[in-house]
Amino acid sequence: MLIGLISDTHSLIRAEATAALHGVELILHAGDVGRQSVLRELTAIAPTHAVFGNVDDPILGLPQRVNLTLGGLTIHVSHGHELGSPTPDNLVQRYPADVIVYGHTHQPLIASRGRTMIVNPGAAGPRRFNLQPSIGLLRIENGRATAEILPLEIA
Repeated sequence: MLIGLISDTHSLIRAEATAALHGVELILHAGDVGRQSVLRELTAIAPTHAVFGNVDDPILGLPQRVNLTLGGLTIHVSHGHELGSPTPDNLVQRYPADVIVYGHTHQPLIASRGRTMIVNPGAAGPRRFNLQPSIGLLRIENGRATAEILPLEIA
């Protein structure tokens, strides 16, 4: 199973992001969506689960977290702002899951703590903090998860 990971779009869905997500079976958006139009564009690619980020308007009606079981693995998605400054260590302490997906920091990261994989796909929206926009891909095969970060080449 191929899952697209995206976060911190802040109302901007780049053509490079939609191209990079082409072919995924599911999309997980880790918050700071911005506008409903972002979710419409993502849902046109694949079914999409999104969570509430610290700058999202409550009118979007997004849940604080999403917990799924996919390919025999438990996956937790939240923005991370609920922990103040999310880190792999405090995320693992808070959320028991095989895979934890979060955003908020805009910094892409793949880390492991014991049997848990922690993934931040980075920020796919407007460039901030002098960071390259990016998304992530999560693959689940035979009860194992692997992830990669894809930088978005923008002009």
